[in-house]
Amino acid sequence: MVLELKIGDVLRLKKPHPCGGSLWTVTRLGADIGMSCRECGRYVLLARSQLARRLKQVLPPDDMPPDGALS
Repeated sequence: MVLELKIGDVLRLKKPHPCGGSLWTVTRLGADIGMSCRECGRYVLLARSQLARRLKQVLPPDDMPPDGALS
């Protein structure tokens, strides 16, 4: 399965980040996916194959409620 991602998409991963945040914003596309934590701003690169295993949900940026509304 190929991940259909766009820059600005918001991702929810299976495990939360150590800062407590569970939402990530896609900032780079390619063989590796660049994402920034929406809670602390940490930037990470993950291979597409790793991200596909860790991904729980993709939220388009237009459908995002204000910060804090998702739990």
